[in-house]
Order: sequence, then C-alpha cells, then structure tokens
Amino acid sequence: MSSTLVLYNAHLFDSISGSLRAGATVTIEGDRITAVGHGTAPPAGTRSFDLRGRTLLPGLIDAHVHVTATLTDFFRLSLQPQSLVAAQSKDILEAMLMRGFTTVRDAGGADSGLVQAIERGHFIGPRLFIAGRAISQTGGHGDVRPAFFGGRGNMGCISCGAAGLLGSIADGVGEVRRAVREELRNGAHHIKVMAGGGVASPSDPLEGTQYSIDEMTAVVEEARAARTYVMAHAYTPESISRAIRCGVRSIEHGNLLDEETASLMAEYGAYLVPTLSTYDALQRNAGRLGWSDEMMRKLDLVRSQGPRAIRLAHAAGVKIGYGTDLLGEMHVDQSLEFTLRAAAMPAAEILRSATSVNAELLCQVGRIGVIAEGALADLVVVDGDPLQHLELLQEQGRHMPLIIKAGKIFKDALGVAAA
Repeated sequence: MSSTLVLYNAHLFDSISGSLRAGATVTIEGDRITAVGHGTAPPAGTRSFDLRGRTLLPGLIDAHVHVTATLTDFFRLSLQPQSLVAAQSKDILEAMLMRGFTTVRDAGGADSGLVQAIERGHFIGPRLFIAGRAISQTGGHGDVRPAFFGGRGNMGCISCGAAGLLGSIADGVGEVRRAVREELRNGAHHIKVMAGGGVASPSDPLEGTQYSIDEMTAVVEEARAARTYVMAHAYTPESISRAIRCGVRSIEHGNLLDEETASLMAEYGAYLVPTLSTYDALQRNAGRLGWSDEMMRKLDLVRSQGPRAIRLAHAAGVKIGYGTDLLGEMHVDQSLEFTLRAAAMPAAEILRSATSVNAELLCQVGRIGVIAEGALADLVVVDGDPLQHLELLQEQGRHMPLIIKAGKIFKDALGVAAA
C-alpha cells in the first residue's frame, strides 16, 4: 500500500482568512502536507479518507498550559517527587491530543525530558514548547512559600516545585540574567516572567507590579540574545504596559486591560493570550479549594472582566491567542475556552486564535496552525461545522473522529480505505 495519505471531500478551514472551503483534498507524505487541492480523486491504491463534507481543521494549539500541574494546590505539588509528577502528566498530555490539540506551549513546569518523551514516542501527546521554570521575584506570583519559611534562590528552593512549576526566584539584574540563562541552558523554547500579581498566590496584590524596569529589560535582553522571546503573566494596565515597553512578546491573562493599554499592545505588535476557562473552572470548584477571602475577591474580579478585555483587544487590533491555564482535574475544561469567548469574538477569529495566530506567536508560521503545502500534517476532522457550533470542539474530542499529528494517525473512528 502507498505511504501517501489523502483526505478528500472536506470542508477545509482556512486559518488565514477564517473561512471554509468546500470540496478540498489534502495529500500527506510522511509528516508533511504535500498538496492542497480541490475535487481531486485519490489515485488507485492510495490510503484515503472520504470526509463526506466534514470540517477539516489544522491541529489546534493551546498557548498557555501547565502539563505538570497535576494538583491545584501548588505547595502540595511542590512536595511531590519529579518522577511522580512526570508520570501523572502522561495522562494530561494524551488527553490534550485527544481533544485535537496537536501543539501546546507550556507556561511553567514542563522540562526538556517531557519534550523528548513525546518526540521519542514514550508519551502520547501534543508537540510541546516549554518555558522551563517561570522567573519570579521574591514575594511574586511564582513564590508560594508559606510565611516565615526559610530558604530562597534558584538552587533547590522548595518553591521551585517538583518539576519547576512554581518558578525560579531571582532578584536584581544579575540574578535575573543568570536565571534566564539557566532556563535556556536547560532547553527552554521561550521565557516566562511574572510581571504582576496573581489570583492563586496569597502574598501578592493583584494590582501590584513585579520586577523593576531594569530587571524586566534584562529578561528580554537575555531571551533575545538566544533568539527567542518572553511571555509575561500580567493583569493590570500598568503591569501590561511596563512589560510591553520592555519588549515582552505576549501578555498572559490580561483581564483588567483598558482601551489605552490595548492600543499600546497593538502599536508594539504584542499578543494577548486570555485564559477564561481557568477562572470559570476555579469558580465552579471554589468550595473545595480552601482559598482565602482575598484570593476569592481576586478571582471574582478577573473572571468578571475577562470577556471585556478580549473585546477591547479585538477592537484595537491586538493579536489574540488561545490559552487555558488549567490545573489538576480542571484540565478537562480545555475546550470550554472556545464557547466562553463566543460573546467577545466571532467564531472564525476564535478558531484562528487556536491555529494561525498561535502559530505566529510561537514563531512557527507555515509549519503549524495552517493547512498548506509544506506544513506539518497536523489535522483534525470535526463532525459538523464548528464555525456555527463551537460546542462541537468540546466533550473531550467526541466529535473529532480523526486526529493526525505530523502525519501519524492518533485517533481513527472513520476507518482507512484503499481507493
């Protein structure tokens, strides 16, 4: 049988224009798409799928995950052996792929060992881009040590967590440069920095800024020297604008964004990666989290303002990516992000966020996030039209009968036929 694989009679989602093209045919050789045509019958003897008008999407991309966040309690997670966390992350990774996510960007926690485990086939999961440990100041969003707990720094500090989820604590320009270089040495594809207060961290005000201009600039300089970029955790206009002016490429969350700051982001070409699903999931699970009243106040505030921030960013022309930021058992809500955004963005733009926009954010233009000649053969078939019914992307991939990553079929509920 031929090694060529052909998908035909498809409604192809063009992730650049945001439109559907009927009667499309896609040819795959090895891990690449070699042709995209219209109405072409597969040659005799070629493995093929007749999609019968189903929708064909590029593999989905989630630009803000924590695949090693196997527990919602960060301090308990930090006490677990790294090998146990890695073993537990195996199920999280496979479930992401089965939801149609063929690429994910980890925002703190995953290391190069997990990247290699996927590449070598030990784990089934999405293509993984990692930040390593997030860079945090003392008392910042990545510092969750209990009050009066001794010990600090980058080496062996308990707040660094079992797999580095809670970050590397660094203060001062020199320490910050060293921390960034250490993550890059360990295989980070990009750098994550905590630029403002957080919801789940008890000791830092949400409205506060973190890191001085000199420290933040040093983070960006070191990333750029390694030919990569910085993503920043930030909620408020002040923390967002400071990070953007220092050269940060993407703002994570950004729920308290205002119109002026949205215009600044557009001017600098920065990306916004909202994560509405995590606030929705946290609110639904609030009763068992044991959070303080102040943490719940912060959660209520960012949850209520998230859709407004997306509308402001979209109106200003900011490039909006797709992220989720889920923890523990809440990872099952990864695809809920699609419908949560429906009140703030058109469906086609939401799908573009999870495909071509995220590909551009990850510096992977033409390689992922698009169905085009020369791109990696990351493809997801959907029963129905997700432009009309975004809920088809939910239910843990129930409406996705075929999932292909780099030309390899990982889910097949259609059955291959020889033409």
